[in-house]
Amino acid sequence: MNLLNIQGTSALTPQREIIRIKSTADESNVKLRVAGYARVSSDSADQLNSFSAQVNYYQRLIEKNSAWELTEIYADEAVSGVSTEKRDDFGRMLSDCKKGKIDRIITKSTSRFARNTLDAIRVIRELKEMGVTVYFEKENLDTASLTSENLLTLYSLFAQEESMSISKNCKKGNRMRMEKGTYVSSNPPYGYRLVNNQLEIYEPEAEVVRRIFAEYLAGNSTLRIAQGLIEEGVPFRDDRKNWRYQSISLILKNERYAGDMLLQKSFSEDELPYRKRKNKGELPQYYVKRTHEPIVERIQFELANILLKERGEHVPGKYGEYPLSRKIKCRECGTTYRRKITNRIPYWVCRRHDGSKADCQSQRISEEAVYRAFARLYNKLKKSYSTILLPMLNQLEKLQELQTRNNPEISTINKQIAELSEQNHVMNGLLSKGILDSALFISQTDELNRKLRTLKVAKARILEEQESDGLLDTTTDLVELLENGPDRIGGMEEALFGELVENIIAHDTQTVDFALRNGLVLTERL
Repeated sequence: MNLLNIQGTSALTPQREIIRIKSTADESNVKLRVAGYARVSSDSADQLNSFSAQVNYYQRLIEKNSAWELTEIYADEAVSGVSTEKRDDFGRMLSDCKKGKIDRIITKSTSRFARNTLDAIRVIRELKEMGVTVYFEKENLDTASLTSENLLTLYSLFAQEESMSISKNCKKGNRMRMEKGTYVSSNPPYGYRLVNNQLEIYEPEAEVVRRIFAEYLAGNSTLRIAQGLIEEGVPFRDDRKNWRYQSISLILKNERYAGDMLLQKSFSEDELPYRKRKNKGELPQYYVKRTHEPIVERIQFELANILLKERGEHVPGKYGEYPLSRKIKCRECGTTYRRKITNRIPYWVCRRHDGSKADCQSQRISEEAVYRAFARLYNKLKKSYSTILLPMLNQLEKLQELQTRNNPEISTINKQIAELSEQNHVMNGLLSKGILDSALFISQTDELNRKLRTLKVAKARILEEQESDGLLDTTTDLVELLENGPDRIGGMEEALFGELVENIIAHDTQTVDFALRNGLVLTERL
């Protein structure tokens, strides 16, 4: 027999045998974990019913699909949807997605999810990276589809335009009421309360206002009046006792204490993000006399303001009387700089040096030079923040996540929140099936929600304590500020400066350090 012609196997080359082992898991029982997201009525009387209606709706919708199971319904009050900020349940839902608790989200429409295009696309991309899909019922959009993101961008743009249109209509309505003299701000000044859309005197605070005017007309300074109120423990707003001379000046300048109203002192920009700006002539103002009961006599108000001008006690704006007020510190002695005019040119000089050149050798710096340096700093950050701030932000997020994961208190609270949420889910299920009556449902869920709020507050407090003194939040704010800010500035932008820079350290006449609000220090030449 010729061995070379033998076909098949031999002892040296055994035949490969494959044995199939059947899977023990029943794939048909693996269900997709589906969550619902809604924005419910902010009206306290209707919120429970609205939430219950949403729960019932999603319960029925998900029960129809044998491959789905309901995880939880997340709902936020229907306040402004222009940003995902201040939407607690939205944030909680994203957090649960990161923890792998959710496979799919169902929501009514793109406008309910986010009315800001950047937020919508950012969140959708984050969810897709986690393997979580979103279905928008109204638009019939499913992010599981490869072409949905382009459509989602389009719909989000429509929703953003709708939000901006609503905002513009609201502003237009407010300005029409200003022209007619019927507009009343929802934020009443100290000494008043808003009752039935009218300013009414709140006597405990009104007495303090009368005292301030009387003491100022008697010759006391705003600083001395503030110190006296602090020493006596007189509360300001929300029982705070931190009276400042600026607060006294603002009260003396506020025409509402004389019974009048100056309308449109500030305004919000029409483009996103809606920054509030002081009205410096961009829009008309309306001075309406005798709109409500005064706290002080008109003659007292007018005399107080004459004295303010004579004494030079100016009222600082949001970021100070000038953009650089109380911002520049001397590197040599640590003293704050003050503004001086020489030959009609504004300079900033160390207060100690200005008092005695022997006490500090620092030199004055040009205001315009500092403004130009800030513009250069902003333009550099705008162009390069992704390589400067984003790595810092990522490291802070990882640090916080590590701290949270290793914190036994957080783990315990998360477990308790999960248990209460499960109880809430069961209660909603019993209600939807008619097993539980509405009265018992309301009493039980009120108690569950109270416990949930308590746990969330405790968790937030722990997280706040371990957030490296708010460094993560501050850095996030700076990133958002640069993302939404102008592409380039040519000089000082007071609002940007106030939100970006904590203080400035003056080295000499050539160099300054800009300390950003998150502690990052960047050097610029003057």
